[in-house]
Amino acid sequence: MNTRVETLTITREAVITFVVLLGIASAAPLIGHQQFITGPIVNATLLIAVALLGVRDGILIGLIPSTIALATGLLPAVLAPMVPFIILGNVILVVTFGYLRHINYWLGVVSGSVLKFAFLFGTSSIVANLLINEQLAGKVAAMMSWPQLVTALAGGLLAYGFLRCTKKSQRV
Repeated sequence: MNTRVETLTITREAVITFVVLLGIASAAPLIGHQQFITGPIVNATLLIAVALLGVRDGILIGLIPSTIALATGLLPAVLAPMVPFIILGNVILVVTFGYLRHINYWLGVVSGSVLKFAFLFGTSSIVANLLINEQLAGKVAAMMSWPQLVTALAGGLLAYGFLRCTKKSQRV
């Protein structure tokens, strides 16, 4: 009989890192109510989480910020139907970066950013046109278009700077 037993080892440092990154991602929507401040912070936090803790923890951290952004007003209430798609966009960024960063950090950042942008732009156009009036649909689509690409790429720059300065990741 072949039984395989795996052990899960969680270090104190990993728990502290997870809690700190979750706190940053959760607090970011509260500090500025500006997409070009909040977006790079949240995206950098997700990428740092992947580099330091792995894809699973990056995904877990990515579940929180858009919900807080909606609750605090950074994300207008009419965008509530977009929250699941924003979360999926974060998952796309995290998984893509997690896979490709082993090949090249910037390949992971750019690919993840472009895929997140394309997904959010495509879904926002559909969701907005189905759920809200035409005038608001244009604003929603604009918010979920090129700013998503810019903030994801800026988050990649922030994460790179942090990881290089702290020398926490050998793969940067």
